[in-house]
Amino acid sequence: MVLEENVSLRPYNTFGLDVKARYFARFASADELRELLQQPQVQAAEKLILGGGSNLLFTQDFDGVVLKNEIRGLEILREDADTHTALVRAGAGESWHGLVEYALDQQLSGIENLSLIPGTVGAAPLQNIGAYGAELRDTFDRLEAVEIATGALRVFTAEECGFGYRESVFKNVLKGQFVVTAVVLRLHRQARPNVRYGAIAETLAEMGIEGEPTPHDVSRAVVHIRRSKLPDPAEIGNAGSFFKNPEVSQAKFDQLKQQYPDLPGYPVPGGVKVPAGWLIERAGWKGLRRGAGAGTHGVHARQALVLVNHGGATGAEVRQLAEEIIASVREQFAVELHPEVNIL
Repeated sequence: MVLEENVSLRPYNTFGLDVKARYFARFASADELRELLQQPQVQAAEKLILGGGSNLLFTQDFDGVVLKNEIRGLEILREDADTHTALVRAGAGESWHGLVEYALDQQLSGIENLSLIPGTVGAAPLQNIGAYGAELRDTFDRLEAVEIATGALRVFTAEECGFGYRESVFKNVLKGQFVVTAVVLRLHRQARPNVRYGAIAETLAEMGIEGEPTPHDVSRAVVHIRRSKLPDPAEIGNAGSFFKNPEVSQAKFDQLKQQYPDLPGYPVPGGVKVPAGWLIERAGWKGLRRGAGAGTHGVHARQALVLVNHGGATGAEVRQLAEEIIASVREQFAVELHPEVNIL
């Protein structure tokens, strides 16, 4: 465990932003993490736990220590014959999609709708990742985390995580206090395909899948949809969906629907969820390119929810664009957008 100084974070964030960390180190176990946390430079500095770097926008150098979580491991802990479920434990440094593929290989279902979501397993519960009618909390059993202040290992149940829409206690009251080291999910032996949300059913039909689809079928459909809509960070810098889909009251949705009859909406407790991408596109931002040469950035041409760095743009420039989009949507629809991406 070497504590490096003045390390470029460009390889470690999917926006491809060339910012530096004052200190940088990797850890591959809870014990290695504890050893790092005991070092004087680490104790005195602001800390950032880094997974896949797929949900971050750096607007400046990080004058602290970046600790990269590389804890691996995938295993079935036990099975329950009565409920036809299995508990699967994954190290926090595993890629999320790698976990999905592992589950499918083990003939387990429950997270196939979350296929190809970028990032690591450890980051998944921090914002309760979700897509195509599924969320992490649907299969979540517990997580293990090290408390930064004491080095103690603590187990958090789903209730203790306080999951909400792209929310958890680790994004508010416990922010910066714990490092997730492992996640345990309860997955199903008997397939329960969920094809009700988005274009999954349509895509399955286009793929020639008839009757009841398998979890593998659903995963392949989701992967196809995501690849057709979302840019590959290896080709264009981005962090996937930059904004959360806003939730509005039923009365507000009815008002908007009168003015915009083609506005989509999905019922949620207490109101209606509206696609942020639709609002941004209708406000005229889709496909925008700003800047010149290496500093070009903008809004993706196929998915208005995605902000992109075409080359050497700065994080501050991307943040400025995001703020302008928020103001534009607020002015046109009286709806407030909130970033899903963590801005540093």
